[in-house]
Amino acid sequence: MKRFVEGDDPKQVALLPECVDDYIGQDNPVRVIDVFVDELDLAELGFDGSTPAITGRPSYHPGVMLKIYIYGYLNRIPSSRRLERECQRNVELMWLTGRLAPDFKTIADFRRDTGAAIRNVCRRFVELCRGLKLLSSDMVAIDGSKFKASNSRDRNYTAGKIDKRQQQIEESVQRYLDLIETADRTSPTGFDVKTVRLYEKIARLRQQMRELARVKKQLEKQPDKQLSMTDPDARSMATSGRGSGIVGYNVQAAVDAKHHLIVAHEVTNVGNDHGQLSGMALSAKSAMGKPKLKVVADRGYFSGPEIRTCDLNKIRAYVPKPLTSASRKKGLFTKADFVYESNSDVYRCPSGERAIHQFNTVENEMTLRVYWPSACPRCHLKERCSPSDYRRIRRWEHENTLEAMQRRLDRKPDAMTIRRSTVEHVFGTLKHWMGPAHFLTRTLGRVSTEMSLQVLAYNLKRVMNILGVAEMMKAMKVTGS
Repeated sequence: MKRFVEGDDPKQVALLPECVDDYIGQDNPVRVIDVFVDELDLAELGFDGSTPAITGRPSYHPGVMLKIYIYGYLNRIPSSRRLERECQRNVELMWLTGRLAPDFKTIADFRRDTGAAIRNVCRRFVELCRGLKLLSSDMVAIDGSKFKASNSRDRNYTAGKIDKRQQQIEESVQRYLDLIETADRTSPTGFDVKTVRLYEKIARLRQQMRELARVKKQLEKQPDKQLSMTDPDARSMATSGRGSGIVGYNVQAAVDAKHHLIVAHEVTNVGNDHGQLSGMALSAKSAMGKPKLKVVADRGYFSGPEIRTCDLNKIRAYVPKPLTSASRKKGLFTKADFVYESNSDVYRCPSGERAIHQFNTVENEMTLRVYWPSACPRCHLKERCSPSDYRRIRRWEHENTLEAMQRRLDRKPDAMTIRRSTVEHVFGTLKHWMGPAHFLTRTLGRVSTEMSLQVLAYNLKRVMNILGVAEMMKAMKVTGS
């Protein structure tokens, strides 16, 4: 008597052929993908080929290709070659595509040629979430994170990297020449196999020098003086680790504070977050359909003009001021030690003297009012204040906007805790899904398409966890109709 659960013989012919649908449970996520894509107006979103051509070879419907990609990114299968194999053996994909199995080139070409339409699908799902009342929060958290490009650090060049590499090569060549000279003196025959290998190494190093000289000429033509050979849009960016960095892209994301859905995102090749606040905040406000919005971000986003732009568009920003100060490092009084009196338009210095307005200046396209007290030369605190004859205080013409924001931060001490718990885990989840090599595609446009597919997969999984598969399918059919 056998004591194990026995399976069927693979060669056993089934008397009643089973339907593929029998293998797909009612709570299977592929049913959500099927309903979501079927409810889309693909032509309106920008997909070509939604209407078949009268002549020529029939093509795959864009809906089928879109289902394959959404399934792939939802299950961490972004590669077109792996998706080709899955279409041939994966029962879920057989059900989803009607047993169609496009080759990897067709799958890859679809992602390459329909990038704008795929990004529209990602935005359309956010609109669907808004229709389902999932974006009811009035606050979003904005942050950026560095993602690796398909470009190694050795294939990224700056003037400093080239100079350092040329110096290393010159030192290596000189070391090999010294070894050859020593071998010539010590070898009785004047010929040594080791000497031949050293000459070959020197020839390879000189070839590298010529290659670096060619790259240096190309580098001079680049506007940002940086050149990536594999992915021309990728840029070298510093990361939080000291002395570390990656060649990649800076992905910006706005995440709602209630359900942690990504309401807006953008891929940039700018290595810092300065100047990104207002653009992301306006995109989030538009996506959520809110007349007013609260935005929390870290110190890297602090920028007077950006915060004022948010303020003018009814977006209340919560961004702490950076702690860097040259005066603080020197042990001197900082601007925070000078109290502004709005009624008389003067600053009160630590010694109690009045710093009055002297003149205006423009720096970085910002109009600044400059103040200083006349009592500086005879002040008993001058050594702790400034090495110059007078301590000058600069005030931006819209400084009251920043002061109002600081008061908001003081009244909401948990703002940065909300930011961390809202947005940082989103980037951690995405990077975990994407694996050690984040992006498979190259150039900014194609990387943006790939990121949109990752964001769409993330949002789909979040909504399925919130509503459940059955309720989500029902809601999408009602919204679509």
